[in-house]
Amino acid sequence: MSKHLQRDLEHLKKELLSIASLVETALNKAIYALIDRRTDLAEEIIKSDNVIDEKEVLVEEECLKILALHQPVAVDLRFIISVLKVTNDLERMGDLCVNIAERTLYLSTHPPLKVKLDFPAMAEGVRNMVRKSLDSLTTLDTKLAREVLDQDDEIDNANREMFYALQKLMHSDTKTIERAVHMLSASRHLERIADLATNIVQDVVYMVDGELIRHRHEEYFDSVVQK
Repeated sequence: MSKHLQRDLEHLKKELLSIASLVETALNKAIYALIDRRTDLAEEIIKSDNVIDEKEVLVEEECLKILALHQPVAVDLRFIISVLKVTNDLERMGDLCVNIAERTLYLSTHPPLKVKLDFPAMAEGVRNMVRKSLDSLTTLDTKLAREVLDQDDEIDNANREMFYALQKLMHSDTKTIERAVHMLSASRHLERIADLATNIVQDVVYMVDGELIRHRHEEYFDSVVQK
């Protein structure tokens, strides 16, 4: 690897981690805003979203420049392809945090729903997945990546339970429908963030092992166990 290529790849990694940090901050704020009914945090998320968008464009331009100037192959090429995909997933996470913030602005100005929801536990699970996915990206740790993949079903189940509880509430009290729909949307946005976290760790596996496991991570688990 040439010194110029190595320098550009290091700069690219720093920019990627910068976006990851911004998204993790936005997610933490989105969760606190929704649970604690903090409209001030919700507004901060919405106002800062353009920073993540601008960073995504910058990283994409850097990737294209490296491809054009250095024509990387093998591991370096996989790294750049993965960065392009991961950056897109991170930007989408940022958008979903904005969506949660918008739901918060509505819910925080209306009476709380009188229904038992373990939303904090679901939110903490999603936050844990995102944190681990970003750590696996930073350290290129495929073992940690597998842990994230294994957690995805838990978040899917939590979202499903949220749906059933809120559906039952709407049937019993039609006055809650609008608030319940906003809460359902927030739950769905969190579930989608968890899905994007799994996308990131799948890209980590591709980056490190050169193996595409998207849509078939159960087969990947089986192969690892057999080894």
